[in-house]
Formats: sequence, structure tokens, C-alpha cells
Amino acid sequence: MKEETLSFFERVYDVVRLIPYGRVTSYGAIARYLGAARSARMVGYAMNASHTRNVPAHRVVNRKGLLTGKFHFDGTKLMQQLLENEGIVIKDNQVRDFESRFWDPAVELNK
Repeated sequence: MKEETLSFFERVYDVVRLIPYGRVTSYGAIARYLGAARSARMVGYAMNASHTRNVPAHRVVNRKGLLTGKFHFDGTKLMQQLLENEGIVIKDNQVRDFESRFWDPAVELNK
């Protein structure tokens, strides 16, 4: 992997580590916060590569609250189980009350 890709992944991991317990954010929100608004897919790649690090990747979902990254966790229900352990209700692979659970790094980290 290129040096700049690794650096971007580390920046993504730094943001993801700040997502509070019981909250979720989206790939796009992280990309926008990092000044790379068109890089939501790269954030997804970073999440896929994060499983050997201390990164709560289960808290990153798509812009509609769908658990699109669930197939990259050991066991097909692990992402859902981790979120439910934090009190987040999941129905049909989607975060219920997504708006109230959503954590926007651009807002929360720029206070």
C-alpha cells in the first residue's frame, strides 16, 4: 500500500476511535471531516483493514444507517451484536433512530 494511503487510514482510525459508545457515524461523514469528501469508499477500505487494530469499526455505517460493513466481521451477526451491546437497536440491518444516534465528527470535534 502507498504511504499516503496508510497515512489516510491512520487518520480515519484516529477519528473512529473518538466515536462515543452508543453512537454511530458514516463513511462519508468521516471523509468530509478529513477534507476528502469524495473518499467515503476509502474510509470503507480503511474499516475493512482495521480488524487487527483497536478501532471500533462496528460504529461506522453507511449514510442511511445500514450495516454495509457487516460481512467484514468474523461472523455475520457480529457487527449487529456489538452495536446492540451498546444499546443501539438494529432492524433489518439498519440502525433505528439513526438521526439521534448519529455522531458527526465535523460538528462534535470542532466545538
